Amino acid sequence: MAQRRRGERRTEVVASGVAELVPDPDRTGGWTLLLDGAPQSHVDLGDPTYLEFEYVRRIGAALDLVAPPGAPLRVLHLGGGALTLPRYVAATRPGSPQRVVEIDEKLVELVRSALPWDPRAKLRVRVGDAREAVTGMRDDGYDVVIVDVFAGSRTPAHLASAEFVREVARVLAPGGWMLANVADGPPLNYARTQVATIRSVLPRAVLVADTSVLRGRRFGNLVVLAGRTEPPVEELRRRAAGDWFPGRVETDLDRFSGGRAPATDVDAVPSPTPPQGLFSGRS
Repeated sequence: MAQRRRGERRTEVVASGVAELVPDPDRTGGWTLLLDGAPQSHVDLGDPTYLEFEYVRRIGAALDLVAPPGAPLRVLHLGGGALTLPRYVAATRPGSPQRVVEIDEKLVELVRSALPWDPRAKLRVRVGDAREAVTGMRDDGYDVVIVDVFAGSRTPAHLASAEFVREVARVLAPGGWMLANVADGPPLNYARTQVATIRSVLPRAVLVADTSVLRGRRFGNLVVLAGRTEPPVEELRRRAAGDWFPGRVETDLDRFSGGRAPATDVDAVPSPTPPQGLFSGRS
């Protein structure tokens, strides 16, 4: 099924909604996964190092920089989609043991059958809730935890609290890193609170995003890199400036957070709903 040719869309109803696999007209092995019409993932089966989406490229750059090139990393992916980043890590850091937690079993089955990954990759996929899965994991088990979880087009509230970040920090090695995809728009209230929440547990952090998103001019994705040691700021700046989608690295996160208190399980909220029509014409 991985060889389905362009024009042959595949549509299936999964737990998250209606999933569509759409062939990329510009790349022979390229496919975009849509959920209810919103782009969720892009993969190139022939070249897993190719990253299409802006925020995924920013996460990929961070993954390249947090350890020496090619060195294996123990990576936990919370949120699976079409497994773009697990494929990327397997290709750029061979031998990396990786675990993916994805709540939608039917989506996992669709991706496994239609967009199979390299069987040589040390990659395990677990079906379940991201927070429940992390809570049951051992301490210090991962070098990187990537949080990219959406229920529809919103990150659930139970993955936006300090209690959740503490669980992520617990399973990280002392020198490990959390990478979080935060979706927000003007006036960035959710993103500012999320930065404060993450830094309350993992204080050494930077934010990478398009300048217009950082300035609160449009809805978009902001990537947070956070840990217990200093992040590779200058290298991230060079990568962000030279990317197809030039971005800015924000280091003054006290100013960005604006004194907001960390969110807790009592008051955490889901990420905002994207503006209507944001994804029109992208499929």
